Amino acid sequence: MSNPATPTPPSGTPGSGPRTSVGATRDRPAAERGGPQQDAHRWWALAVIALAQLMVVLDATIVNIALPSAQRDLGISTGNRQWVVTAYTLAFGGLLLLGGRIADLVGRKRTFMIGLVGFAVASALGGAAQSSAMLFGARALQGVFAAVLAPSALSLLTTTFTDGRERSKAFGIYGAIAGGGAAIGLLLGGVLTQYLDWRWCLYVNVAIAAIALLGAFMLLHDREGHRDARLDIPGVVLGCGGLIAIVYGLSEAESRGWSSSLVLALITGGVALLAVFAAWQSRAAHPLLPLHVIGDRSRGGAVLTTCLSTIGLFGMFLFMTFYLQNVLGYSALKAGLAFLPMSGMIILGSTQISARLLNRVAPRYLISPGLLMAAGALYFLTFLDVHSTYAAHILPGTLLLGLGLGLVFMPAISTATSGVAPRDAGVASATVNTAQQVGGSIGTALLNTIAATITSSWLAGHIPAAVAENNGRLTAAQRHLLTNEGVTHGFTVAIGWAALIMLAASVTAFLMINARPGGRGGPAAATSEDTDRAPAHETRATPR
Repeated sequence: MSNPATPTPPSGTPGSGPRTSVGATRDRPAAERGGPQQDAHRWWALAVIALAQLMVVLDATIVNIALPSAQRDLGISTGNRQWVVTAYTLAFGGLLLLGGRIADLVGRKRTFMIGLVGFAVASALGGAAQSSAMLFGARALQGVFAAVLAPSALSLLTTTFTDGRERSKAFGIYGAIAGGGAAIGLLLGGVLTQYLDWRWCLYVNVAIAAIALLGAFMLLHDREGHRDARLDIPGVVLGCGGLIAIVYGLSEAESRGWSSSLVLALITGGVALLAVFAAWQSRAAHPLLPLHVIGDRSRGGAVLTTCLSTIGLFGMFLFMTFYLQNVLGYSALKAGLAFLPMSGMIILGSTQISARLLNRVAPRYLISPGLLMAAGALYFLTFLDVHSTYAAHILPGTLLLGLGLGLVFMPAISTATSGVAPRDAGVASATVNTAQQVGGSIGTALLNTIAATITSSWLAGHIPAAVAENNGRLTAAQRHLLTNEGVTHGFTVAIGWAALIMLAASVTAFLMINARPGGRGGPAAATSEDTDRAPAHETRATPR
């Protein structure tokens, strides 16, 4: 891909035509750009991008294990403790489209570095928090800068690696981070909380951001932003407002219930705003989300598949974390370590299987079977009870889940961002990240509500029966065992629903994603790419 204002030679004819643009030179395949030194440069750039993305992904879960300690330290009420997590995901998920478009307009390297600095400052404020309000505000500020950083990182990756073979390797690494980062966050949160303090779950971001910032300054290169373009203000209000309303409504469903008038109003209003947003994008002169970005069948299917698979994954993380600590009595560190094998399988599946096969196998033949494996793994976990052991019951299911998701995330993300014109790379990347964040919010709220409802119903029926069988009284140990049985039953039913969602994602991927090997889609993708390669006057005249 090249700078949209610069003519480039047709694919397969290196050396033909002018090379007047630095951006065009950088966007060429490896064979056209130079030798081993530039290849090494790109892979070091990937390390910087991956480090920043890891920080953003793991921050969605790193505070989960630290939450009980933070709650005690700052005196956060039980009803408000969810905001430590929700403030981050709400700002992140709601502002991602805006962040992606800003990256396209201002320049991806610039917004990447701004995002790193802002995220580090917000993390330091959160670590130093002396009240719940200060911590909530810092987490929301983290989400704002993450919404700028994440699409910049993915779009830099998209425009840096355009050669098919290199692109597969790069996206294999990125997909491993996208799938395994949440589990790594749980592990790192357990280590920091147990051996240092919960505040270090936030302070650690300062060190990570500093390293990534130095690497970005030295290694990353990108074209200038489109200074003559304009931001779609109505689109910002409608799109971001709709996403924020939906994410906020889903987060409130956990405590208020799905029948709450506030929850229903927020979700309904959010959907209505997004419907108006979609209609507006077809008429806007400078749309926040050009509809051709998601109008391609394969790209839209990959985004939808990413959303559905994240629903099941985040729901599983939530339940397994509570199950390991509250039912099996694991420490924070031990619970974090329990997720490590799954992370290893995600990395293995992404880098050693998906990355090697994507250039030879159509994406849906990786994504759909991977989701079937994930669905089977979640179904296996529905047989957990209060006496289950890690080696016999938890490890096999999480290993299979990790391997399945390793086949999913890399080709799904690659397909969702493939064939997009460089000027739309940021918003395409933001769309994928939005799908992940909204999916995570839905998974947490929907499946947790199911689990809580099932548990309450089970306890309401079993505790009175147990009291009657024991002459009107229960010992503390008996009541504790019954409570754990009820909680576990609720978890397994919710995990069963997560398995069904994974199954639906598998069917969706097989039916919708028709991209060819290498991640390249059909005519829509080609049109977007070819238009970007045309000279400036042809680009303006070409209907999109």
